[in-house]
Amino acid sequence: MSANPMSQRILIIGSTGQVGRELLAALAPLGSVIATARAPELTRGVTPCRALDVTDLEAVRATVREVSPTVIVNAAAYTAVDRAETETELATIINAIVPGILADEARQLGCALVHYSTDYVFDGSGTRPWRENDTPHPLGAYGRTKLAGEAAVRAAGAAHVILRVSWIYAAHGQNFVKTMLKLAADRTELRVVADQCGAPTPASLVASATAHILKQSALQHGAGSPADAFRERGGTYHVPCAGETNWHEFAEEIFRQARIHNVPLKIERVLPIATADYPTPAQRPHNSRLDGTRAFEQFGLRLPDWRAALAAEFPAIAASFRGGAA
Repeated sequence: MSANPMSQRILIIGSTGQVGRELLAALAPLGSVIATARAPELTRGVTPCRALDVTDLEAVRATVREVSPTVIVNAAAYTAVDRAETETELATIINAIVPGILADEARQLGCALVHYSTDYVFDGSGTRPWRENDTPHPLGAYGRTKLAGEAAVRAAGAAHVILRVSWIYAAHGQNFVKTMLKLAADRTELRVVADQCGAPTPASLVASATAHILKQSALQHGAGSPADAFRERGGTYHVPCAGETNWHEFAEEIFRQARIHNVPLKIERVLPIATADYPTPAQRPHNSRLDGTRAFEQFGLRLPDWRAALAAEFPAIAASFRGGAA
């Protein structure tokens, strides 16, 4: 296998999610991208996409073997945090079993695996950013299934990188930014939780960080393939935007950007509330801060401040919101 990243054969699992759709463009310069999704038409023709239902475990194995990639990037995930409390079996298949299967196939093929995880593997205690070697303790089914997926990837023995991310949003898909805009278009007052802290991170930056890691791994360390590089410097990394905020402050910044971009809103007041004032089926971590130091030390990777990232992303978000895009 060549060390030239332009020659890589990259299989993306789950290319219609927030991160998956951004990966299509971010990874294209690295070689040949083969995209899969349960509903391929949702990629909107950005790249050829083949149908794959990840709950069909034999189909997952067959697809990997047929494509025979240099790199597998697993962007498929069950992310409905509250529904995971009752749909735990489905969440387990997608978040825990499928990553293990992909890692097992990657090991057999000798290819590299990139897999995404979450701040929800931690219990949200304390105030300092979580480091990769901190002990996980998820609060709910979503976090437990994602943690099980991490364990399955490691146990399979494949050359891998696990990227933990948090508070993801994009111009497409369902996320906090688009929910706030939709609510603010119809309401004059909103109540938003102010005691959960983290760093909002655009899916586009997660995708570009993935591309950066793959390029750095192949070029700067003389490895014969991404798998060789991941055996040297793989493992778990946190990839957050710089800075921190809470959901209330994030909402205020969303509305400020909306006014800059002339998005019509009715909102007049955004009131801060406590988590206890907004009960949900799944318990949320209060501290979702992630420490990105290790990714910077190993790959020179540092994402911008969350406010700058939101400002850069907002023209696409505004266009999507006006157009009613998914």
